[in-house]
Amino acid sequence: GAHDAAWWLTRAVQVLLCMVFARNTAMGFNRWADRRIDAENPRTAGREIPAGVIPARHALRFVAVNALLFIAAASTINLLTALLSPVALFIILFYSYCKRFTALAHLVLGLSLGIAPVGAFIAAAGHVVFDGHVVVEPFILALLVTTWCGGFDIIYALQDAEFDRRHGLHSIPACFSARSALGVSCGLHAVSIAALGWFMTYCPGSVWLWLGAGVFTGLLVLEHLLVTPVRQRNIGIAFGTLNGLASLSLAAGVIVDLLK
Repeated sequence: GAHDAAWWLTRAVQVLLCMVFARNTAMGFNRWADRRIDAENPRTAGREIPAGVIPARHALRFVAVNALLFIAAASTINLLTALLSPVALFIILFYSYCKRFTALAHLVLGLSLGIAPVGAFIAAAGHVVFDGHVVVEPFILALLVTTWCGGFDIIYALQDAEFDRRHGLHSIPACFSARSALGVSCGLHAVSIAALGWFMTYCPGSVWLWLGAGVFTGLLVLEHLLVTPVRQRNIGIAFGTLNGLASLSLAAGVIVDLLK
């Protein structure tokens, strides 16, 4: 009825606001934390903080405001989202320092995005346990997103492998050869596709779901065809364009499948 529609619309707006504020916090903090590293890297020296366009203190103020807005928005949803909002903030802020001490930073980035499906489910349902059983679907999606994003972040990090080695920064491409790094990325994406197949067993399974999943899988394969150990000029297309299309295709397929 109209009441249910209003509830879902309100909840969707609340979740959307949390997403925007969390992303602003994460991106702003990452730029602030990496400002000195970015200044030394020719690829990133033109970014706003190292270039002097935005003062570092203003960026930190932006981060603080968005972090508070994120907690406030999460607190309007339910008690569990309110209690977990600082945990989510810790994960997304912790990522910015990971490359200083671990090559697993890619997976921490993946986790910071992978917790989103679980957070959205908790926002809608208020908990993850029904009739004494944990609802596994949001956690399967978390596995999918974590490995998918970790995998394409390895591809992105190929651009800075030499710089990272010289400056003592850690990443899969900096620690291993390009071929090995792409092998790890490919392995993570294989897990993503397997997780997608697992998740699909919980869905109605219309042709729209299969279409969305097929396009998603095809685009991940295309990433690895475009970026090879000896051909890395397509990293921008593989990292940005293809993953953007992959996320839209999969989301559209799942949403239409669940609504039909």
